[in-house]
Amino acid sequence: MKNGKKNGYVAPIVVTILMLLYFVVYFGLLINLLDGVWKYALAIIPLAFAGVLIHVCIERIKEIRSNKEDDLSKY
Repeated sequence: MKNGKKNGYVAPIVVTILMLLYFVVYFGLLINLLDGVWKYALAIIPLAFAGVLIHVCIERIKEIRSNKEDDLSKY
């Protein structure tokens, strides 16, 4: 694996981890302030965001592995 390709994995993983931490902290604080049904309803939102973020990160890593980093150059 080339060094440039290895560096390509760092950005999507770091961004995914930072966004997941942001959602956990933000929604965690918000959930602690609310009572009742809103607490459980609001817990679904960060779980959905986390799932989408992880899926996008996996797709980006697959693109990097298959050398499709520069898809826009085709257009």
